Parts: sequence; structure tokens; C-alpha cells
Amino acid sequence: MNDRKPTPPDGLVIVDKPSGFTSHDVVAKMRGIAGTRRVGHAGTLDPMATGVLVLGVERATKLLGHLALTEKEYLGTIRLGQTTLTDDAEGEITASADASAISRGAIDAGVAELTGEIMQVPSRVSAIKINGVRSYKRARDGEEFDIPARPVTISSFTLYDVRDAVADDGTPVLDLVVSVVCSSGTYIRALARDLGAGLGVGGHLTALRRTRVGPYRIDSARTLDQLQEELTIMPVAEAAAAAFRRWDVDAKRARLLANGVRLEMPDEYADSGPVAVYDPQGRFLALVETQKGKAKSLAVFG
Repeated sequence: MNDRKPTPPDGLVIVDKPSGFTSHDVVAKMRGIAGTRRVGHAGTLDPMATGVLVLGVERATKLLGHLALTEKEYLGTIRLGQTTLTDDAEGEITASADASAISRGAIDAGVAELTGEIMQVPSRVSAIKINGVRSYKRARDGEEFDIPARPVTISSFTLYDVRDAVADDGTPVLDLVVSVVCSSGTYIRALARDLGAGLGVGGHLTALRRTRVGPYRIDSARTLDQLQEELTIMPVAEAAAAAFRRWDVDAKRARLLANGVRLEMPDEYADSGPVAVYDPQGRFLALVETQKGKAKSLAVFG
């Protein structure tokens, strides 16, 4: 009698990550739920944060590196008046300042300065590599080092509410409820730090929930407990159609592509990034990109 669990289908799992879990913790949990080692994630989420974490199962792991280059959306709370070692509530408070006199107009101006195409210095406890060593490891070892600023795009930085509060040490602070739509690689912690620094009182992130990664939204996400009850996988063909432009080819082109022939790409796909290719039956064949007018395979599925 064969008691082996069936191999799970190829596809994406949209997880609503709980606070206190690292992205690696969620991957490890999913390996147990799905019964396979072949699980990966598209873009990390800090342990403190909750919300959308996109996982790939089986062959869908080949899509993940391309999904990570998408826009992300967050809801968060920024505290003005306190600076921390990690730029979020997980870290030790390093400075405090009365923020009660900061006006709404000043906050709006600070938010505007951090909207659009900006140069951002990632947090010192981020996973950025400096000469091959993770920044957080250098910080933990007490090293002095600089992280170069890098370009990020803040498409939208919206302030919903400003709340007066008093920190545990008695400092009058302001808690800002915000939403951010940004490019991959943006650190919301760094936005909180820089907003507070610009206003002269310091700032850090106290709560963060990721509500979207590319086309994958929080309303389609499932908690780990829900996934333990019923594993919900978005088939790889559906996942690719949601994330990339679609190119339907005829049977002849489908055969040529399957045999490694570089097809001529229609001009309409010239600058569109990765393109998902489908055969006449709607089967997902490959993820390709244009190179010198021809289709270069990024990942093959057919």
C-alpha cells in the first residue's frame, strides 16, 4: 500500500504572513503543508510585518525571481518622536524628542519630499550585502559601515490619520497611519526613519501590513492555519497570466518554442519585460523576453 502524499500541483500560494514569522519560517511551514521541499518566496517580509507573501510551489519557483520585480503596496503606522536601532519597533530606542508641535502641514511636506523617484539608504539591519556580507550581520557585530543610497520609486505615499500619543518613556509622539505604493526594494522602515529625520524629531515604523505584491492582493491571501486545512494553490498558468503580458502562439510556434527555437517576437512586446507564452489549448509554455527581436526563454514550462 502506497501512503506517499501526491506531488502538489505547480503554482503560487498567496500567504497572509503572521507577525513574528520570518519569510523563511513561512517557507518551512509551507514545505510541510505541501509535502515538498520545492518551495520558495518572492521577496522577503520583515518578521514584524504581516500580509501578502507570495510563495511558489514546485515548478512555479521558476517564476519567483521575475515576480519580485513588481510594485508593492503597504499599510503602516509611523511614530514620530522616537528613533530606534532597527528603524522599527523591534529595535532599541536610541533617541526621543517631543513631536507634539509638528504640524499637519509640515508632515504633508515631509511626505511629499519622499514621494516619486528618490534615493534611499536601506536600514543598517537589512539583508543588503556590503562587500559580500549581510548588513544586519555587520551591524550585529558592531562594525562601522556605510550603505550606499539606491534609487526607489514611491508611486504613492498617503497620510490617512495623525494621532497624538505618549510613548512608554513619557515622550509626546505622533502616530501616522499611512499607505505606500512603491517599487520592489523599497524599505518602509527607511521611509519612516527619513520622514522623522526630516522633521527633526526622529521616526520609526511601529506596524506594517503588505496588502499587495504586483497583481496578488490581500483578499486572495490565506493564513497558514487556513492553508493547513485546505491548500489553496493558484495554478502556474493562471499565476503567469495575472503577472505578465500574454502571448498566444499557434501550434507550429508552440512546437518550435518547445524545441528551443528562438521565435520572432511581435513588436508590441518589445519593451514589456517578461511575457507569458501560451499554446492554442491555453497551456502555459514559457516565460520569455525580447532579445534582438527574438524570444529568449527565461523559464520553460511546456
